[in-house]
Amino acid sequence: MAAPKKGRKASAQSKPGRSLALILIAIAALTGGMFASGHTTPRLGIDLAGGTSITLRAEAEPGQESAINKTNMDTAVQIMERRVNGLGVSEAEVQTQGDKNIIVNIPKGTNSKQARDQVGTTAKLYFRPVLQREASGGPAQPEPSASPSGSPSASPSGSSKATDPKATGSATPSATATTQGRAVTDGLKADSSPSPSASADGDTAKLQAAYTALDCSKPAQRAQAGKDAKAGETTVACGKDGDVWTKFLLGPVAVDGTEVKDAKASFDTTRAAGWQVDMTFNGSGSKKFSNITGELAKQSSPQNEFAIVLDDEVVSHPYVQQAITGGNAQISGSFTQEEAKSLANMLSYGALPLTFSEDSVTTVTAALGGEQLQAGLIAGAIGLALVVIYLLVYYRGLSVIAILSLLVSAALTYTIMSLLGPTIGFALNLPAVCGAIVAIGITADSFIVYFERVRDEIREGRTLRPAVERAWPRARRTILVSDFVSFLAAAVLFIVTVGKVQGFAFTLGLTTLLDVVVVFLFTKPLLTLLARTKFYGGGHPWSGLDPKRLGAQPPLRRTRRPSAPIETKEA
Repeated sequence: MAAPKKGRKASAQSKPGRSLALILIAIAALTGGMFASGHTTPRLGIDLAGGTSITLRAEAEPGQESAINKTNMDTAVQIMERRVNGLGVSEAEVQTQGDKNIIVNIPKGTNSKQARDQVGTTAKLYFRPVLQREASGGPAQPEPSASPSGSPSASPSGSSKATDPKATGSATPSATATTQGRAVTDGLKADSSPSPSASADGDTAKLQAAYTALDCSKPAQRAQAGKDAKAGETTVACGKDGDVWTKFLLGPVAVDGTEVKDAKASFDTTRAAGWQVDMTFNGSGSKKFSNITGELAKQSSPQNEFAIVLDDEVVSHPYVQQAITGGNAQISGSFTQEEAKSLANMLSYGALPLTFSEDSVTTVTAALGGEQLQAGLIAGAIGLALVVIYLLVYYRGLSVIAILSLLVSAALTYTIMSLLGPTIGFALNLPAVCGAIVAIGITADSFIVYFERVRDEIREGRTLRPAVERAWPRARRTILVSDFVSFLAAAVLFIVTVGKVQGFAFTLGLTTLLDVVVVFLFTKPLLTLLARTKFYGGGHPWSGLDPKRLGAQPPLRRTRRPSAPIETKEA
């Protein structure tokens, strides 16, 4: 047989150790990252760890079907996350599934009825005047400067500016808020002197006692603060400024969130403030907002502030310097793009014509999930054992390469799944375990394709080293086509399905990609190295590559036929 061509291919064939070193370094790096992050086991889904799964379906008002879009659904997810976190729930999952569904997975230890009530109701957005405010459950914020230099001066056009601090810990406010011709500012100055005499319900003493006793650092109290308060009543609420919780005593609703016509984030290139939120009110909202800001401008801090309240939680509390007319406002300052978009989405949500209805509620106990996981692992172990037995009986020495490849694939799968939990929220559920079990067969199939190609080359009379290299191009094409079909099926299944089936599709797709990595960077280079040994290269009977056992044909050679005798005739 002719020697392999010199050049790039020959160099790659002669140095398979590079590929093996690369994949071993990758495994070591992933393992180190897993231990460094503190997540040494995959995150378990609620069907394994126990908990409640709630599937919500979005429904639009008649004629508003276009409101069910990605932006609005993502906003709804943010609000539901705030609600669940308000219950003190840890590691809850809220994510969209398809175009109209939201899946809320709540781990065990949470009141499922309370959680269902929280996530299943439509969010309410209100603008309420601030009567009283102070830090709660944490250190008070530094007071912003009240001097003229502490707030920007009026511009030549007559518009004024003020600040919207974000609890940065500095005495200087960190965000500015301007309006068209007017100014709005978020102040953090604690002032308990104002009296709640403006209370609409007249029960001042009772409300004041509730305000005094409120500790917003406690999730249970936050969840109950202002709950079921009517629009015309004075109420209490909590809000977070950076890492500090603040409690509020709020007056009756001045502007309803449904009167916000639009809110969006934009980049302001005219000032150093950067990202800002542009807010527009409809006709009635513009008039109400002008009236309330005109009244607040006459008051002193904090009674010159109005609170933007979403789901009974204060998301912002600007103070007013002058009446804001025209129905347009801008909240700008040291916002990042993500912060500005988040606030704009919350303001827009007050006008979203969306409601959510429960499609299904599933409760799984940890014991039941553990039993199902145990059964799944047993099934996987049985399947793996059968594969190993088949490899040992049929491929003998080649089975060592296959088993090592399966171990490498398992190590990569385990470490990646452990790291995906804290990074993208991936949770290992029962369908995902099934996907991993199915992947054992897909991975083993790739090894078998390559081994059979090599054995075919040996049957044709070639020695092992050239047979390994000649078999690889044909086996590679077959493996890539097979894995592409499996990955395509997993991708389609992931896109068109919702709920737990996506866990199966995700795991199947992940393990299919890893199969390609393992075959290219481990199986093929390892077989190339072992082909240089006497046991494999010499065709030992237990190597699985014995030419006699495979029925190899001797190489074809050209032979000369004996010349026929020349007969002569006598003259």
